[in-house]
Amino acid sequence: MNWDWEKLREQQQRQKKSPSSGGSGDEPPPLDDIIEQFKKFKMPGGFLVLLVFLLIFGSSMVYTIEANEVGIVQRFGEFVRKEKAGLHFKFPRGIEKLTKIKVDSVHRMEFGYQTQSQYRAGAETGDVTLMLTGDLNVAVVPWLVQYQVFEPEKYLFKVHDPENLLNDLSQATMRLIVGDRSVDEVIIKRDEIAMACKDLLQSELDSAEMGIKVKTIEMKKTNVPETVQPSFNEVNKAQQEKETMIYKANEEYNQAIPAALGEAERTIREAEGYSLDKINRAQGDAARFISMYTEYSKAKDVTTRRIYLEKMGELLPKIGKKYIVDSKQKNILPLLNMGKMEGEIK
Repeated sequence: MNWDWEKLREQQQRQKKSPSSGGSGDEPPPLDDIIEQFKKFKMPGGFLVLLVFLLIFGSSMVYTIEANEVGIVQRFGEFVRKEKAGLHFKFPRGIEKLTKIKVDSVHRMEFGYQTQSQYRAGAETGDVTLMLTGDLNVAVVPWLVQYQVFEPEKYLFKVHDPENLLNDLSQATMRLIVGDRSVDEVIIKRDEIAMACKDLLQSELDSAEMGIKVKTIEMKKTNVPETVQPSFNEVNKAQQEKETMIYKANEEYNQAIPAALGEAERTIREAEGYSLDKINRAQGDAARFISMYTEYSKAKDVTTRRIYLEKMGELLPKIGKKYIVDSKQKNILPLLNMGKMEGEIK
């Protein structure tokens, strides 16, 4: 309600006509009357509605984007702009909608174990980490995916429920990588599997245009289910014994074979050396004979005499007594008998 100005005017008129008022006709109404009128004053209903409207819709027109966030603004559902960190203004709720996305934060999605962080994947099904390996064994493979939103527009508008899709793609990718390897490789080569899964998952996310970048995939302790653990330990023990025997056999092989090869090589080299020596000696003797023959052929008489002398030199020492008789001597029998007689006397 408005002020009752009519009643105030009437009161002023009465004060003017009253001789006891003692004031002029321009004096304001008494303070007590004003206070009394103010107490009777009530705010109009329309003004109150307007004030509530401004409080509700005005608060939705001013917003702040943090340093690690990006604001996505939609007008009647259509993407219109992307806001960076700072204070911004927009049309009220119902016309423009604001969605804040943390682009500098690293999010995590865990499979097979739970920490204090947000745990989404694998929480509904207990066998999310049970996987079939390439050698038809079952392994328990827990892992962690750390990712970052680097394209907020694609993250919001290209895929419905991107976290659920990331969950499905992560499980499918890990099962595919594990299915190509044996259970021993899954247990031992965790870093290699994590890198292969990261590359394949990022390729799938890019194909889906999700606007997500995979930072790391961390493989936790991989093992076989508890029910088959004793049998698996026995198999590992047998495998280790087999590897030990193979190692010892290879060690003995590496000791015996090189020694035999060395002995064979030495024998071959000795034979080759002996052959080369004989060939060289034969070639030298042949060359010497040829050179001597060449010189002998130049002087045949000298050669004949030399051969005679050489043979005589070889034969004479082997003969006992020697009688040198002149070729003109005709009566040599007495001399021979003399020699015989000397032999008898002796």
